[in-house]
Amino acid sequence: MSNLHETPGALKALQDDIYREKILRARKMTNEQRLADVFELTNSVFVRMHEGAMWQLGLSDPDEGWKFVRQRLDRLQKIHDSGRFVSHKMEQTA
Repeated sequence: MSNLHETPGALKALQDDIYREKILRARKMTNEQRLADVFELTNSVFVRMHEGAMWQLGLSDPDEGWKFVRQRLDRLQKIHDSGRFVSHKMEQTA
């Protein structure tokens, strides 16, 4: 089999097949399965953020890593709330 990256048409066809399979699988899922997938994805993202913070700062204390993750998320929230990098400003509720 030749390298798919050398034949753009074959690579595009493979990408389309993969996307189509993901869509068909998602359509068969129940709401409970979708929600479970959301939690699984969210948890894995948090683990990667924590691992990245630990590595970036050279930390060995997991609590310090979580503090740094929290600081990053707080900073992102402030940027979001200020209207930067969002397509529309969110209305604040009291």
